[in-house]
Amino acid sequence: MEYAAGGDMFQYVKARGGLDEGDARWFFQQLLIGIDYCHRMGVVNRDVKLENTLLDGGARPLVKICDFGYSKNEKDSLPKSRVGTPGYTAPEVLSNARTYDGCAADVWSSGVML
Repeated sequence: MEYAAGGDMFQYVKARGGLDEGDARWFFQQLLIGIDYCHRMGVVNRDVKLENTLLDGGARPLVKICDFGYSKNEKDSLPKSRVGTPGYTAPEVLSNARTYDGCAADVWSSGVML
């Protein structure tokens, strides 16, 4: 596994007391590019959150999405289990629906991060 010298996004944001709009945009764009790539490959993460977003050690850190323990290949079957961190979890995941759109749930969690 690649070493992420910058720690996780939660630590980064907490240490700075939040992010200004330019920095938030920088990280969010990277996150969405990574999530989009995963979705195009048929993989949904289902646990997108600050703590699962690592940073390299650069002056302008690059995002590394990690912890695919709850991930699912949507080409095999639709997600149906209630997984993820409650504060970041999309409403449809918590509902009594039999299945849900894992891509939409990842996008919801990304929006919570923003």
